[in-house]
Amino acid sequence: MCLTCGCGNEDDVRVVTLDDHAHSAHDHQHHDHPHDHDHQHHDHDQQGLHSPDAEHRHVPSTENLIIGEAILAKNDHLAQHNREWFAERGITALNLMSSPGSGKTSLLERTIAELGNAYPVCVIEGDQETTFDSERIRRAGARAVQVNTGAGCHLDAPMVQKAAAALDPDPGCWLFIENVGNLVCPALFDIGEHAKVVIISVTEGQDKPLKYPHMFSVADLVIVNKTDLLPYVDFDLETFNSHTRSLNQAAEIMPMSVKSGDGLADWYAWLQKSAGAR
Repeated sequence: MCLTCGCGNEDDVRVVTLDDHAHSAHDHQHHDHPHDHDHQHHDHDQQGLHSPDAEHRHVPSTENLIIGEAILAKNDHLAQHNREWFAERGITALNLMSSPGSGKTSLLERTIAELGNAYPVCVIEGDQETTFDSERIRRAGARAVQVNTGAGCHLDAPMVQKAAAALDPDPGCWLFIENVGNLVCPALFDIGEHAKVVIISVTEGQDKPLKYPHMFSVADLVIVNKTDLLPYVDFDLETFNSHTRSLNQAAEIMPMSVKSGDGLADWYAWLQKSAGAR
């Protein structure tokens, strides 16, 4: 279990290529999936968390804090290795974060369709289960690998490290890392990305920055998607912008409709700028 946010289990995480997905469900259930424990379980055992009475033992809050800080410190160390690995290959890695249904995958599909012939694009897809999104990415024309986190609610640096090794993204490509749909935990974990992109749809409400301040405070770009629905929903863009600016003066805010295409030119220009700045 991740003591930082209380989710998941390292053994639940599976990096799935589409070739893997072609195997039978029986193979998926019984095949030993490669993963590097990196002694995390041993560390936990030393803390007594895996002892037989661990579920019944109260862990002091100070101990939780120390262990949580150690988890984040280890994650940050591996994130730096990821960042260096991407830089050596000229890869622009972008961490896409949002709540479910904001349109992350739809944005990637259209981006791949319109830019994929001119620029190499690869994708790491994060979901608790299924390979639906990675299959959508492949149909759009890009290579993808799926990370299924089980009960986990976010991607972390070790997951991205394994996924990138399996995907082997093209040198000089844009690597889009579509995080698990969640406006809380993904913001806590550095994965070695070049920039953090937060996507919200107008159907979610203009108060989201105030409800999820950490997510919006770390964003480099905030995309406001589904603006074609503005006539039909109670969402005021100026109010949303004000809430976002109260947390983050530096983030660029980009209204967009993936469906109609409005704002996509600004997105493509931002991608070009990001690639040039790496």
